[in-house]
Amino acid sequence: MPLKHSKKILVAPLNWGLGHASRCIPIINALIERNFTPIIASDGAALTLLQKEYPELKFYELQSYNITYSKSNFQKLQLLLGSPSVIKASLSEQKATQKIHKKEGLSGIISDNRFGVRLSEIPSIYISHQINVLSGSTTLITSKIHQNIIAKFDECWVPDRVDSHLSGNLSSTKNSKLNIKFIGPISRFEKKPSHIKYDLLILLSGAEPQRGILEKRLIYELKNYPKKVLFVRGVFNAVKLPQIAENITMVNFMLSIELQQAINESEVVLARSGYTTILDLTKLDKKAFFIPTPGQHEQEYLAERMAELNLAPYAKQEDFKIEMLNSVTDFNGLKNICASETIPSTLFKLF
Repeated sequence: MPLKHSKKILVAPLNWGLGHASRCIPIINALIERNFTPIIASDGAALTLLQKEYPELKFYELQSYNITYSKSNFQKLQLLLGSPSVIKASLSEQKATQKIHKKEGLSGIISDNRFGVRLSEIPSIYISHQINVLSGSTTLITSKIHQNIIAKFDECWVPDRVDSHLSGNLSSTKNSKLNIKFIGPISRFEKKPSHIKYDLLILLSGAEPQRGILEKRLIYELKNYPKKVLFVRGVFNAVKLPQIAENITMVNFMLSIELQQAINESEVVLARSGYTTILDLTKLDKKAFFIPTPGQHEQEYLAERMAELNLAPYAKQEDFKIEMLNSVTDFNGLKNICASETIPSTLFKLF
């Protein structure tokens, strides 16, 4: 538990899937270990996840960016960066952040991809591995927009090493206006010696409707799959879970301790190729199969990169067949490609 009179740090992850919130967990833990008091601000599933992980902390709800994917594969990320809903939300965030600071007396801010959660009068940190925003033919434009946003913060923390082994071109830049600090490939998980309990672990997350579309496809593909499966839907609701077959266990969500155990006990993990997921599976030395979210160039790039490095195979969502999982044995798996990282005390010296 943080000390009663310790410095208060606002931690605000974007609610776009669960990756931004989950990669803030090791940051929050490190803050607590170093006697800071984290205060959490977010919305939707990201806020719910952190409330469940840290019921003892204080929380504030921010306006949603209302990020969704169409059923088409052609949605461009630049529409999100400059959309009225995002601009409105970021302006609302700035006002909300000022109110939180006035009430709490903040000593610092850590924003994971929330553009408006910053204040000029206190140190404000931005977390992102995506300095360059991949958007096809408009990558230069979207990258410039994002870098202009990043430049308004005191530091930008990149969860990777300076050699950009995992994030590749996403985090490489020569923009001298950005105060970039590579903080290492962080993860909320630890590798534990475990007996294999599941042949396949499916981890779903991400914005709707694409999360649900993939879920339906996977349920169809699993109908005749004979091996033992744990299917984590990645949603925070109490709907009745479908019973596909006796060998398949369905759950809506798992918190960190449960999920860490489940991943350690699984032979293969099927998931979106989100960057946080890649960091987590690397930390746990897992064999993986990736299905990038259609239309999200970042995930498509990362899936291709993992395959090119001979770490994990992937398939487009519309092409996936359950027998493709057999190709996992031809890849090295996400193993030994980065050292186990701990968050140093010096990371928070700005506060």
